Amino acid sequence: MRTLIANAKIRQEGKDIIRHIIIEKGKIVAISRGSGGMTPAYDARGNYVIPGMIDPHVHFRYPGMTEKEDWEHASRAAASGGIVAVVDMPNTQPPLLTTALLDEKHQHVKRHSLVDYGFHFGASADNLDEVSHASRRPFVASTKVFLNLSTGRMLIEDDATLEEAFRRSRMVFCHAEDDQVWRAIGIALRTGARLYLCHISQAKELAYLRKARRMIHEKGLRARIVAEATPHHLFLNDADAKRLKGFGMMKPPLRPEKDRRALMRALLDGTIDTVGTDHAPHTLQEKKGMSPPYGVPGVETALPLLLDLVNRGRLSLERLVRLTSSGPAQALGIRGKGSLAVGMDADLVMIDMDLSQEVETSRLLSKCGWSPFAGKVLKGWPIATFIRGTKVYELSGGRKVIASRHRGRPLTFA
Repeated sequence: MRTLIANAKIRQEGKDIIRHIIIEKGKIVAISRGSGGMTPAYDARGNYVIPGMIDPHVHFRYPGMTEKEDWEHASRAAASGGIVAVVDMPNTQPPLLTTALLDEKHQHVKRHSLVDYGFHFGASADNLDEVSHASRRPFVASTKVFLNLSTGRMLIEDDATLEEAFRRSRMVFCHAEDDQVWRAIGIALRTGARLYLCHISQAKELAYLRKARRMIHEKGLRARIVAEATPHHLFLNDADAKRLKGFGMMKPPLRPEKDRRALMRALLDGTIDTVGTDHAPHTLQEKKGMSPPYGVPGVETALPLLLDLVNRGRLSLERLVRLTSSGPAQALGIRGKGSLAVGMDADLVMIDMDLSQEVETSRLLSKCGWSPFAGKVLKGWPIATFIRGTKVYELSGGRKVIASRHRGRPLTFA
C-alpha cells in the first residue's frame, strides 16, 4: 500500500519547490509534481518537509535511573521534537560494560521506544574483550570513552588501554574536555580510529580539531574525526549558568561568551559536523537540591532552536539538515537514513516555519518536566513526525498527539 504526503515544500538546489512524497513499505518511492491519482493521507499545506533528526547522543536513563527519565517518555519527547532516531549512552546504573547487560537493555528498549534506536557501549580499564564482542553487534554505534570525569565513573587514564579500546571499536565516542581533546586526537591519529568528539565547547578545542584535520589531509592519515556541538553550548553561556543555578549545571560546563561565539561560528562554517542533544535529564527535586547533578534535557528543543536560527537568517535550512540528519547518518554509518530522496527511509518531519511558541514546561513530554530554555520564544516548530512513513507525532489544535502503539526499530551501523 502506498501513502501520499501532498503539497510538501522541499528545498532543492537552494530553491523552495512544492512536491508530493509517495511512500511504500516505509521507503520514499517518488518525489513528484503529480499525485498519480492517489488520495493524500497527509497534506503538508505548503509547510516544509525535511529529513527527521538523528540524535547521536542521548541519556534515556535505563537501567537504574528511570525516576529521571524512561524510554516511553523520552522517545515520545524526541518524536515531538522532530527526532526519528537516537543513540543512547552507556553511563547508566549499572554502566553498560558487558554484552549481557547490552542484550538485556536491547530487549527492554525494543518494547518501549517510539523512535528508532541504537547504543553506545561503555569502555573501562578491564572490559576490552567485551568491547570487542559488543562492537560486532550491528546496533552498537561506538565505544564510549571518558578522558574526563563525568557521570558514570568510567574514566580510563592509561594510554595503552585507551589505544587498545580505540583499535577494538567500530568507532569511539569520546568525552574529552580542554587539553584532553588533543590527547584523544593523538590516540586516534596513532591508531587510525574513527573518533567522534562529543560536546565540543571551547575555542581552544576547535583549534585542536582544525589542526588535526590539516594533519590528516597533509599526511594522508587514516584517522577520521567528527565533531559535535550541543544546543546548550551553542545557545547558553556562563552567565546563563549563574542565572539557572542547578538547572544550568552540565558537563562540560557552560562557557564564556567568547567560546559560545566561536562554537556558533564553527557550526556555521562547517567545522562542526553534527548536533547532538546530550539529553541528560534529572528530577526537579535533584536540580533544586544542595548538590545538583550534571545534565540537562534537550530532545524537545534542539530542532526548534536551530529552526529559529534559520528564521533569523543565521543558518541555512540545507546546513541544518546536514547537522541534524545527513551528517549524523554519515558519521555513524547509518545506511538508508538522513536524507529526503527516493530509496531512503521515509523518516520525515513537517515544519511550520511561521509558528512562534514559548518553551513551556507544562507542554514538555520528557519525564523530568523542565528545560533550561523555559520561557524562550522560538519561531519554527515540528508539527508532524513520520518514521518509515508512519505518523508518530502531530501537533493538532495546540495538543501534542502521539501514535502510542508505534515501536521503533534498532539502527544498523556500518
